[in-house]
Amino acid sequence: MEPQGRTKVVLLACGSFNPITNIHLRMFELARDYLEDTGQYIVVKGIISAVGDGYKKKGLIEASHRVEMAKLAIDTSDWIKVDTWESQQPEWVETAKVIRHHYKELVSEELNIDEVDTVKYTKRRKIEETDSTSEGLFSYPKMRDNVPQLKLLCGADVLESFSVPNLWKPEDIAEIVGRYGLVCITRTGCDAHRFIHQSDVLWKHRKNIHVVREWVTNEISATHVRRALRRGQTVRYLLPDAVLSYIQQHGLYSAESEQKNAEVILAPLQRYTGPSSSS
Repeated sequence: MEPQGRTKVVLLACGSFNPITNIHLRMFELARDYLEDTGQYIVVKGIISAVGDGYKKKGLIEASHRVEMAKLAIDTSDWIKVDTWESQQPEWVETAKVIRHHYKELVSEELNIDEVDTVKYTKRRKIEETDSTSEGLFSYPKMRDNVPQLKLLCGADVLESFSVPNLWKPEDIAEIVGRYGLVCITRTGCDAHRFIHQSDVLWKHRKNIHVVREWVTNEISATHVRRALRRGQTVRYLLPDAVLSYIQQHGLYSAESEQKNAEVILAPLQRYTGPSSSS
C-alpha cells in the first residue's frame, strides 16, 4: 500500500494492435481515471504488449511493424510503455503466461529498488525463485504485498471471447481473473455485466473485475481501419498521425496483407484442439 493508503497498479494490455488506434490509447486513460477515482488505487504504469507473429491471425502483419507503430503512438505519454518481449517470442504465448512474465518483472524491479545490501538481495532472490509452484520460465510467481498489482486491461469483447470453445484454457481464465484481475472497458454491443453473469468463473471473481463505462462511445476498430486503408479511404484522426505516416511510408495494409494467414488455423485453436492440447 502507498503511504496515502492507495494500492499501486500496473495496467497491461495484450493484443494484436494491428494497427494501434486512438481507442487503444483511450482505454488506458479511462482505466486510470476510473481506478484512481475510487480512492483505492494509484496507476503507476501502463504496458502495451503486442502478440507475436506466431498467433497466426488473419491479416496480422509483422510484429516489428506493429511494435514500431505502438512506440510512435505512445511517444507523448509519460506513463504508457511498449514492451517487446511477447512480440519477439518464436511461438504464440498464452496471455496468462505473458501476465506471469510481467509480474515477475515487477518483482525484480521492486527487489532492485528496495535492496541495497547484496547479501540480503541474494537471499530474497533465492526465496523468490523457490516461491514458484512449478519450474521453468512460465512458473507461477508468488504474489507480494510490496509489488504493484498487475491487471489486464481489455475491452468487453475479451470477456465475450472467454466463452469461445478452445480459444482459452479454463484454468488460464481463472488465473487471469482470480489471481490478477481485469479492467474491462465497455463497448457498444458487448454487455460486460451479462458476460460476467453467464460465466461461473467470472461471477466467482466478479469483485476482481472492474467494468469501466465509456460514455463517449466510439466504434473505431483496427478491423475498420484496415478495411478503409485497403480501399484507399482516409483514416486520419482514427489513429495518431505518426502511426498513419508510418503506415503510408511502409505501404502497410493492402488486400494482399489482409489475406495473410487466411488458410492457417489460429494458434490457440491449433494448440487446444491438437493431440497435445491436454499438456
